[in-house]
Amino acid sequence: MSCELTQSLLHGYLDGELDAARAEDFERHLVSCSECVAALEAQERLRSSLQSARLYERAPVALRQKLNAQLSNPALRASAAASPFASWRWLAAAAAFLIVILFGWRMLPGLPGARETPLVASIVDAHLRSLQPGHLEDVVSSDQHTVKPWFDGKVDFAPPVHDFASQGFPLQGGRLDVVRGRTVAVLVYARRKHLINVFVWPTKEADSPPSSGSQLGYHWINWRSGDLEICAVSDVSPEDLSDLQHLFTQ
Repeated sequence: MSCELTQSLLHGYLDGELDAARAEDFERHLVSCSECVAALEAQERLRSSLQSARLYERAPVALRQKLNAQLSNPALRASAAASPFASWRWLAAAAAFLIVILFGWRMLPGLPGARETPLVASIVDAHLRSLQPGHLEDVVSSDQHTVKPWFDGKVDFAPPVHDFASQGFPLQGGRLDVVRGRTVAVLVYARRKHLINVFVWPTKEADSPPSSGSQLGYHWINWRSGDLEICAVSDVSPEDLSDLQHLFTQ
């Protein structure tokens, strides 16, 4: 893949619009192309800056009450019914209002679902790839004192490696993975007959409570704590993922 083709795919990758195969090809290219890594990081910094700038404002209560009163006014509804043009005008206004609400809900940090973004899609794709034979673990061990030192020199941060076997989440091992051009640490846990991938990477953003969701039949939970961002993905129940998240934050 040439850099010209990669540049044409960069925004599709950033927005989660590539299929799993093309995304994986792009990530392999990023390993050897510092120019494309720099471009991707610049775009992610821009997106993060826009989100953290909080360029939004809630409508005043009086304005919302006025709009609700107008929308429920029988005279206005009758007028709209009598005039097709007026009906279309009201429909257009309503559609524009819904677009603004949807955009704000997806972009504003800290709102439920706000992190159901290309980042989550990339992590779920990485989880699926890890389930292929030979891709799950680079270091296989239930001993946290074996797994934690394995990451030394491979990443520039210390992932929080713990064995939660007594709480029903035994450690299985760990590996390195690439998510959106960034090398991340992954801790692998078991829950009964299921596997849980816990992705960890450093962040400069403030600590945040967990947000969660599901994609492609897999559940995820994401949070920030102590200069680290963590996202756990699995086909276990959301309650199981929440229990694991609580163990990490105790």
